[in-house]
Amino acid sequence: MATRDIAEKFFGLLAGGDPDKVAEVFADEIDWYVPGSASLPWTGRRSKRGEVSDYLRTLGSQFVLEKNIDEVEALLVDGDHAVMLGRFSRVVKSNGRAFSMPVAMHLQVAGDKIVKMYLYEDTLKVAEAFSA
Repeated sequence: MATRDIAEKFFGLLAGGDPDKVAEVFADEIDWYVPGSASLPWTGRRSKRGEVSDYLRTLGSQFVLEKNIDEVEALLVDGDHAVMLGRFSRVVKSNGRAFSMPVAMHLQVAGDKIVKMYLYEDTLKVAEAFSA
């Protein structure tokens, strides 16, 4: 499968909402990075496929999922790299705060699996949405 096909499959599975199916498009060993802080339990590094579904479950438990809006504005592909440019809108479950921000996500594919996922987002905006 081509890089674009794998990336599009990943985003389609994310929209489907099944963390275990999303994890299936990742290699056993991965380089995963979501910046943030210790106060945001889903942020940080991951290195194993099994951690992907745990990440998605932890992330999902923090937001009102039916109010999530994920907009993919562009998917740029160069060889085994894909970059998604878009926008995420979320509502924090614990306090009802809504926020929206531009995002970029860098994926790298080897064979038919994703081996790298870095998310670039406004981590200050996220942290502020969760602050008391």
